[in-house]
Amino acid sequence: MTAAGRATQSETPAPAFTAHVDPGGPSFPASSDEPLLQAAARAGLDLPSSCRNGTCRSCICRLVRGRIRYDIEWPGLLPEEKADGWILPCVAHAESDVVLRWAAADQSLPVV
Repeated sequence: MTAAGRATQSETPAPAFTAHVDPGGPSFPASSDEPLLQAAARAGLDLPSSCRNGTCRSCICRLVRGRIRYDIEWPGLLPEEKADGWILPCVAHAESDVVLRWAAADQSLPVV
C-alpha cells in the first residue's frame, strides 16, 4: 500500500476464477498466479499428483471448458494431447473459469 492507502500495481491481486471438477465434483477458487493443482490443494482437495513440475503426468486431466496458461515453455504433453484438451494442472494456471475432468473419469486417457 502507498502512504495514501492505495494499492500499488505490484499488490494488485491476481484475477479470481472458479475451477469445477467434472462430472459433478466440487468447485474451488483458482487465481491466475498459482497452478490449478495448488489451488485445489489449498481448497482441501486431494487430486492425483506426484512431481508438481509437469514431468510425471500423474495429474493429467482434460480441460473441458475455459482457458489456461503455462509458466514453463513446454509441459510433458505431446502436441496431439494438447490439441485434444489434455493439461497438466500442476503447472497450468487458470485464465478464466475452468471445468476439469480427471483421467479416472475419462476413458480416453492418452497412451504414453
